[in-house]
Amino acid sequence: MSSISCVRCIDPKGFLSIMEASSNRARRTLTALLSCLFLVGFSILFVDRPASTWSHEHFGRPAIIGRFAYLFDPLPIAATLGVTGAAVAAAFGGWKPGAFGRTLISACLAILVSEEIKEQLKYFFGRPWPDKWKPGNPSWISDHAYGFHLFHGGYGWESFPSGHMAQMAALAAVIWLCTPRIRWLGVSVASLVAIVLWTSNYHFIGDIIAGAFLGIGCRVSMVAVVCSTAVSSRPNLP
Repeated sequence: MSSISCVRCIDPKGFLSIMEASSNRARRTLTALLSCLFLVGFSILFVDRPASTWSHEHFGRPAIIGRFAYLFDPLPIAATLGVTGAAVAAAFGGWKPGAFGRTLISACLAILVSEEIKEQLKYFFGRPWPDKWKPGNPSWISDHAYGFHLFHGGYGWESFPSGHMAQMAALAAVIWLCTPRIRWLGVSVASLVAIVLWTSNYHFIGDIIAGAFLGIGCRVSMVAVVCSTAVSSRPNLP
């Protein structure tokens, strides 16, 4: 007899609760995916080009604002150090993470996973940048280069999705879930990064939206992994 059948026979209410929770998660996931596809698709078709042109004409890529985005470049390094430190402490010091430790591990893993996935997505989609950053870099502002060149590769075709937005959304989403008292801080910083990326013409609006959904998706996955592992490792109570 399968384990699901055993659960159904022994605890039918519990089985129904599990199935209902799984169904709710599936619906939320599908809703989020469809929302992402709609918003990104709408932005690509109707928003990205006029928004980038408007930003270029009215803000002119101010250097002081552009530098703000670079403040978050060390996030993947910090996340790597955080995961490494947690692993060393657990392996050699017998450390068992509590609520704060699991939050830290979830945040680090979400940032690292989003960083790797966005690199593969950039290579797959091959989208030129809104503005020119290096010689020979095609862009919408300078060359009216717009579209997707699948599997193109190269620095000039790495606009979609936004890695900065993915990392900040992952971090903000972990804060939202694990530390409700400072949700406002995570949302505020992530929103500020999104504004900076657009006003500096680092990314199209569609890139930013896709990066946000990517980061949130990584948060959901990593928090689920870390929390489920923590729960399953607890001893059974009478």
